[in-house]
Amino acid sequence: MAGTPQYIRNLNENLILDALITHGMLSRADISRQTGLSKPTVSSAVEHLIARNLVLETGRADNAQGRKATLIRFNELAYYICGVDIGATRIRIALSNLNGEILDYQTYPMSIQQSEPGQGEQLLQTVRKHMDELLQHNHLNWNEIQCIGFGIPGVVLPGSGEISRIVDPLVGLEQALSLESLSAAFPCEVILDNDVNLAALGEYRDGAASVSEVFVFISLGVGTGAGIMVNGQLLRGMRGLTGEVAEMMQEGRRLEDVLSAGGLIDMAANLLDEAQIQHNDPRIIELRSQLTPENLFEAARLGNSYAMEVIEKYCRMLALALRNISVLLAPHLIVLGGGIGGNGDVLLPYLKEMINEPFPVQPELICSKLGERAVVTGAVHIALQQTMLKLQQETDE
Repeated sequence: MAGTPQYIRNLNENLILDALITHGMLSRADISRQTGLSKPTVSSAVEHLIARNLVLETGRADNAQGRKATLIRFNELAYYICGVDIGATRIRIALSNLNGEILDYQTYPMSIQQSEPGQGEQLLQTVRKHMDELLQHNHLNWNEIQCIGFGIPGVVLPGSGEISRIVDPLVGLEQALSLESLSAAFPCEVILDNDVNLAALGEYRDGAASVSEVFVFISLGVGTGAGIMVNGQLLRGMRGLTGEVAEMMQEGRRLEDVLSAGGLIDMAANLLDEAQIQHNDPRIIELRSQLTPENLFEAARLGNSYAMEVIEKYCRMLALALRNISVLLAPHLIVLGGGIGGNGDVLLPYLKEMINEPFPVQPELICSKLGERAVVTGAVHIALQQTMLKLQQETDE
């Protein structure tokens, strides 16, 4: 197609779209100066972009002399995209315009029990129902949605979109969450990626890691994983397995068995049982009776010495894992996220003290700026990237 009139027109229109997205509202003369295209070429391309609803005429320029020029702007509402985070305990959905601005965000409980038959189909129907309601609430139709980016807590095989492994609560739903199944369930283009990879991308684009050359996003929650970015690009490795820190070993145990929510609770239960034998303190009984990560961190915030002892031991194990990751990758930044990792006010004081001296590489250590929205933010960005590529490649029928 290179050199054909259609190819040249697409190239010209892409130059104009890039200029409008970068600089905002421009007159046709401004577009000509920014792109180097002739004024007749700009006028023809702009009219075609208006017909495609990708740009709009809006207002007049403030030029001091002569006829006021009409301003052109990119139409960020020509189409929409969505990001979906299908997690072990929650489903999160974001709606975005073509500028990547999140217009609506909803979160729902994950009520699927993978042990029951037919749960895969039910999960797809549930997500589709939530999506339908979101679009209806925003007065949109499916033909206005160009692409959905999905994040799932599993390893996604590059190319095929098959899932080779997934976090324990969703085991058995691999086929339902594959790219093939998702594409069949939704009437638009679908992209699928690992949730921690998307969280890393979200932090790089809109969060805490926007200026980091090399950074690692560590997710600590129901599962344990890492997303690694170098110069703005995700590392994926063989079969998409880069970042599977859950399989690292620590004292003969998988890291996920140590640092996940289940590992934290097991460790806390053992420590509290030992403390109860020694001290018979009613605070231990109270903490032990409702032992969840949330209650544990809240008790530590309130100064419960037993909860603080548990968190300190957990941080020592986490610090060892961070040391190994730092020695291997020498990142400038490590971002903690997930249901456990997001408790930076409790974790970071311990961790920063622990990694201050013995670490040969000392990256900056912070918590996620985006919090629970990190995955859907990354999912929106991969869907937006695919949508813009598709719009730039479109030709007339």
